[in-house]
Formats: sequence, structure tokens, C-alpha cells
Amino acid sequence: MRLIVARCEVSYAGRTSTVLGEAVRLLMCKADGAFMVWADGGSPSVKPINWMAPPTVLEEERDGRGSLTRIAVRRDAGAERMEIAISEVISESEHEIDTGASLAKEGVEREIQDLLCEAPHFCGEGMRLVRREWPTDIGPVDLMCRDGEERWVAIEVKRVAGIDAVAQLSRYLERIRRDPEMRSCRGILAAKSIKPQARVMAQAEGIDCVELDVEVLRGEREPELTLFGSS
Repeated sequence: MRLIVARCEVSYAGRTSTVLGEAVRLLMCKADGAFMVWADGGSPSVKPINWMAPPTVLEEERDGRGSLTRIAVRRDAGAERMEIAISEVISESEHEIDTGASLAKEGVEREIQDLLCEAPHFCGEGMRLVRREWPTDIGPVDLMCRDGEERWVAIEVKRVAGIDAVAQLSRYLERIRRDPEMRSCRGILAAKSIKPQARVMAQAEGIDCVELDVEVLRGEREPELTLFGSS
């Protein structure tokens, strides 16, 4: 990971156009191609103020003394582009960061994943687990399954699923479908609760949503009956 603290101006052109006036900011270049611009504070302060998701292409310019003066970041495909004009580099460093570990899921989210491994049919009739933590170059998909027609299905498990969860699964699917044998892989977002905005976004992305009752998964009670079978 490369970290640059610099006085800079940031302009972005893509789905919208924005300009951040000159100020001291942290520029983060991750090994997977993600690029982020951070400021201290803001709302919310836990998110970058601007970013580009991988895959990206990074170009840079230096002056005659070797000082960094400009960074351009563009998507590998598409017209999305970020330009950083640098007037002063305060610090620049590179660090080896672990790329293999993922955050351990805890509590209800972890339990749902464990229970679905034993009973993936709750996400669809005929579903069978192929592998847990299926690797991609941007992180692991929670469950990789095949459905009753032997089609690949990537399942992302959350306790409460918002639009960030949909975006996360969409990125995984984009990487998975690069494999010619998995071009038809579909996605399922499985959660105890799915927010309405996430459902709308998932529908637009062609991702199915499944809300799960943890008590039913545990076998503590029977699923409720509906006119069309069990829910």
C-alpha cells in the first residue's frame, strides 16, 4: 500500500463532476488498484471523500527534482477519471499489507453464514454449497453454490443489508464473471433484514434478495406457511 500526504487539489469526472479545492489530504493507493482520497473529519469521517474502485490505471508526473506534481487515475474501462494536482508532498511511503486475511464475521452474521453452510436450500430449492469464502482478487465471497440446474450462485451474507452490501456483491460478481466458465454466475444477498433501498438497487443489478429468519435456520420453529408454500 502506498500512502501520500500532500497539499493538493482533486477533480473528478465520471457519473458526476466534482472539484476539491487545495488542502492537505491523504492519498491511498492500494495494491488491488483502489484509490482513495482522505480528509480529517467530515461526515462521515470513516469514509474517503473521494475514491475509485478497481481496476484502475494510475499515471503520475514529477518535476526535474523528482518531486511528485500530478496523479491521474482512470478506470480500466469507461470514462471515469480523477486528477490530483499536487503543490507539496509532505510524506510518501509504501508498506506491505496483509492481502489474504478477511474480517472475521461475528454474532448474528457469522451464525447465519454457519447455518446456511449446513442448509443452503434456504436460499433456493436445490442449492448446494461448493465452497465457503470463495476467493476473488478483491476479497472472498461468503458462499459459492450451485443451484438445482447446476448454475453458479454467489451468496453474500449480512445481518442487515444496505446498498453497500449490494455494491460489494456486484463487485465480486464482476470479477467472478471474468472466468468464461462462470459468466452466468448470479448473485444472492442473504440477510436477516434487507433495507428497501438495497432491494431496489439489487433488482437493478439483477441480484436476488433473501430475508432469513434465524430461529427457522436454527430449527427452533417451523417456517410460516403461505399460499405458495413456506416463507
